[in-house]
Amino acid sequence: MAASATAPPAPSSLKRIVAASLIGTTIEWYDFFLYGSAAALVFNKLFFPGSDPLVGTLLSFLTYAVGFAARPIGALVFGHYGDRLGRKKLLVLSLLLMGGATFAIGLLPTHATIGSAAPVLLTMLRLVQGFALGGEWGGAVLLVSEHGDAKRRGFWASWPQTGAPAGQLLATGVLSALTALLSDAAFISWGWRIPFLLSGVLVIVGLWIRLSVDESPVFKAALAQAEERKAASGQVEKMPLVAVLRHHWRDVLVAMGARMAENISYYVITAFILVYATTAVELSKQTALNAVLIASAVHFAVIPAWGALSDRIGRRPVYLIGAIGVGAWMFPFFALIDRGNFGSLLLAVTVGLVLHGAMYAPQAAFFSEMFATRVRYSGASIGAQFSSVAAGAPAPLIATALLADYNSSTPIALYVIAAALVTVVAIGCARETRQRDLTAIEAEPVDGAAAAQPADARTA
Repeated sequence: MAASATAPPAPSSLKRIVAASLIGTTIEWYDFFLYGSAAALVFNKLFFPGSDPLVGTLLSFLTYAVGFAARPIGALVFGHYGDRLGRKKLLVLSLLLMGGATFAIGLLPTHATIGSAAPVLLTMLRLVQGFALGGEWGGAVLLVSEHGDAKRRGFWASWPQTGAPAGQLLATGVLSALTALLSDAAFISWGWRIPFLLSGVLVIVGLWIRLSVDESPVFKAALAQAEERKAASGQVEKMPLVAVLRHHWRDVLVAMGARMAENISYYVITAFILVYATTAVELSKQTALNAVLIASAVHFAVIPAWGALSDRIGRRPVYLIGAIGVGAWMFPFFALIDRGNFGSLLLAVTVGLVLHGAMYAPQAAFFSEMFATRVRYSGASIGAQFSSVAAGAPAPLIATALLADYNSSTPIALYVIAAALVTVVAIGCARETRQRDLTAIEAEPVDGAAAAQPADARTA
């Protein structure tokens, strides 16, 4: 069966697939961001007591960064099996791992109960979270990208991307409600556990929805094509990782560079800001959480709009708008926060996330369109997640350390600007992928068979 023989799904089927991907990614990002917010607000007291408050926060963010270190491993494992077994099976597994680890954090004894074993167990569970998320993103965006049509792929594929602000919105909303309803003593004593335990309920809902959708037709057609080729010639496909490094190494580097500004700016704007606003500017936790909460709602709304725009003018122009915009916004961003009032803080975070959305929205379609079908899960996941080790993982840690050393936001702004420059260079080296027909991209390229691919697929 040729891959091009697949027919696009009915609109109702596509919407169900989009909903399944969105709800699943929302739950997984809720789990991941919940940890980040808790690391900024309470984990320094619960798991690293006795330290200077800022040092405790640094140690707390260090366990936060460990989750990013596990994401490339998740990308390799989930990418390999996702390209061999299918997208759906691996998405179900990633949801179970993430939800189970988050629920376990909610039951975890603190340092006061079991001593140094507490941060060790916390770190281990954070590793499981990162491993699961490393496989989640690629599968979710591919499931939508491979079901949709080229003309609106940027719009439809951007919906799983809204799972990030939706998860941030949900995590911040739950924490904000708890901090408003509970005293500081009650929240630190037991209230912080509630959002983590809530993950168990959310996972059940997510599994029910994910199990109801079909496997990607593009993947099934490419798998059948590979089986036919194996039966006819006895030729066995290379491992997806080998094929990616041989045929798509340039695309992996472009994806990694593209992620630098997107990843770093996001965690500075949403995670580090909770530290900066409450320590350097001395705003309340509730004020900072409310600003991130409202800005995340706006972020959620603008991502599909940016995705639709990428269908009209291309992935690269929209991505460049975001990268240049985020770099240019950093000094006004901190100047507004330094005014010390809620309105200025809200404006700073909202504009920052709107500009971030211009990078994040087209990213799903952009990365999906770079790789051949039989290595797409591996290629997109590796490109996206390996960069997170150098980008998102240390971003709150570096920003907090710069604040501690210089007592100024200027080095932090320059840090984000440098990341924006890297992304601008990476996108400048990329080729436009809009209108690429994913069904026309053959299965894994084989020796002497590169000509079987469309020209744009070979050179992207």
